Amino acid sequence: MKQRFGRVRAVLTVLAVWGVLAGGMAGGAPATAAGPSLRRSGALSVAPGVAYGEFRMTVPRGVVHGHLLTVDLGDPRVSVDLLYPGAVGARAPVSRLAAARGAVAAVNGDFFHITETQHPGVEATGAPDGPAVVSGRQLKAAVPDGQRFGPVLPPGASTEDVLGVGYDRRARLDRLTLRGVVLTPEGGLPLRGLNQYALPEDGIGAYTPQWGPASRERAVCGTDIERAAPCSTDTAEVTVRYGRVTAIEDDPGAGGVAAGSVVLVGREEGARQLRKLHLGEPLRVGYRLAGEGPVPLRFAVGGFPIVRDARPVAGLDTVAVAVRTAVGIAPGGRVLYLLALDGARGQTGLTVSELGDLMAQLGSEEAMNLDGGGSSTLVTDDGTGDGVVVRNHPSGGAERPVANGVGIFSLG
Repeated sequence: MKQRFGRVRAVLTVLAVWGVLAGGMAGGAPATAAGPSLRRSGALSVAPGVAYGEFRMTVPRGVVHGHLLTVDLGDPRVSVDLLYPGAVGARAPVSRLAAARGAVAAVNGDFFHITETQHPGVEATGAPDGPAVVSGRQLKAAVPDGQRFGPVLPPGASTEDVLGVGYDRRARLDRLTLRGVVLTPEGGLPLRGLNQYALPEDGIGAYTPQWGPASRERAVCGTDIERAAPCSTDTAEVTVRYGRVTAIEDDPGAGGVAAGSVVLVGREEGARQLRKLHLGEPLRVGYRLAGEGPVPLRFAVGGFPIVRDARPVAGLDTVAVAVRTAVGIAPGGRVLYLLALDGARGQTGLTVSELGDLMAQLGSEEAMNLDGGGSSTLVTDDGTGDGVVVRNHPSGGAERPVANGVGIFSLG
């Protein structure tokens, strides 16, 4: 009986969202008495438990056109997982990521290492800023706050912040912190990085086969507070295969990491510790991403919080206007709202502060800002069995290859 009532509440929440959006249409009341009205234009069922629709709202500088997915996690046929190109250091368009996994809908995910102009000769990796978990597998940890790409973080936010769905099928905002150690015959060394494009100063990072063939050179550039700072020259790289040291080099390398292997990259004090190792020496690497919630996350993507306790968080930017992508969570964690704005000519975007107001108005108890601008993309199944279609107009005129995305799956 409790499960049935839970499903009814979830469905009512989905319907309530579209009722709010319908406010302001002919014969309807404004969405809020003081805020801009939202006008819904079209809604359809993408799959059982997954609805898609569009809306428009008028702000003083113009019209905002948005696309919204409402996802009922209370429906056992529905699930959410990370989409990524098969390597952490790689990019692909959202439509291709969704098609490859058979997702019925998706939006783009985390901010990522999109360019590398501050360090000539160093390649951009395409890797995301924050932690990532796919199907329960922990892919990567967060770069230092000062090394991230994207808007300025609001007070209290961190690159460790994630949107996730636990094994209890409830969505939540959480924070994933790397806990790791490199065990040598002489003792343990702290592991401070996992498959990330930037390592903390004095740190050691681990790169697994999931990193892909991208160069690891960028890992030792910048500092914890300044992304543009010079690359460190005090570095080391150690290859460990089946628990034994098989190579020790001075500089980070490139190329894929073989199955059964892990590559350790160190900078400053971390490099000095790695240089003490010897070929053939036994070595083990252990790590996990520790969350604050009571249930482990089966899926997680990085971003930064914009709504907490049904209110926009303090300190959100009120100046920069851009096309945005966000994910909101209804009370109880059983309904997700995936939103992407349209980047077509003649339409305006939102500030991060306005986005927080909008996500709260839609019914989000918590919400997270994801990558925006030319990355903002929302796709759904096209209804013909031929795959997915891009519903919004990316602001760059075409889909931008991105590091990852939020995929929606249905067994219906």
